[in-house]
Amino acid sequence: MTEPLIITVRTGASPAAAFEALTDPQAVTTWFAEKADIDLPRRYEFWGPSVPEGDAPHQKVVGCTDSSIHLSWLLDGEWTTTEISVGVENDETRITVTQSHFDFADVITGATIRGVLQSFWALSLANLVDFLDGRPLTARADFTGGDLSATVEIDAAPTAVYDSLISSEKVSQWFGYPVEIEPRIDGRFALGGLDADPAPARIVELTPGERVGIDWGPGGISTWELAGSEGRTRLTLVSSGFDQDNPPYPAWLGMLSGLAELRRYHEIRDWAPITAAF
Repeated sequence: MTEPLIITVRTGASPAAAFEALTDPQAVTTWFAEKADIDLPRRYEFWGPSVPEGDAPHQKVVGCTDSSIHLSWLLDGEWTTTEISVGVENDETRITVTQSHFDFADVITGATIRGVLQSFWALSLANLVDFLDGRPLTARADFTGGDLSATVEIDAAPTAVYDSLISSEKVSQWFGYPVEIEPRIDGRFALGGLDADPAPARIVELTPGERVGIDWGPGGISTWELAGSEGRTRLTLVSSGFDQDNPPYPAWLGMLSGLAELRRYHEIRDWAPITAAF
């Protein structure tokens, strides 16, 4: 058994407001899943196209308190454990997900749907924080098909957004992981840095202020299209060229969670990343 995955995010909302957003069915169907049936301590069920194996609810309540929910969640024939808790640290409200049965090898191989768990929770918590802040939400995944596209509005000029897509320093800030970029056609886009990534992605399109295309090899091509007016940017992210029988859902959800942070990076004064632990 691998060590549990732990993701913690910070929010300016009170602990009570955060826990209410986690337990109120109407709130949960806004930021998390299309359908929810919640009646603690008996039930905490969620399902729908944006949930892995979300054709029906597959969760059972193991226990709960006034600040935590402990679930068993059946995924690909295995009962995983999920704990969602709310607490306070350094005078900040923090929401933590602890998830078992995540193995990064499954991200690469696609051997089990459990490979999406890290990026699924990262995106879900990003949307929870934006929900609590009264901000627009980022698109969720659709595990029922292979149309991987999303569009957001960013309150920043296209030139500024474009720069934050090709600058190693800025991408590393909002993405929350070191990234080294050679901003030119056929330039390398290396997660962890050029010395750490033996098979970096390649930049295949680069139109200043308008378009960035990155070839991830078998994972397909991700394209960032920018259009703007009056100091705002309409940013469309599209993933294409992948095996339709095995869509790269882990990477796609990771890009969507990054997209949520990119918007905050441009729009929030004194921005700081929401992720406190990953």
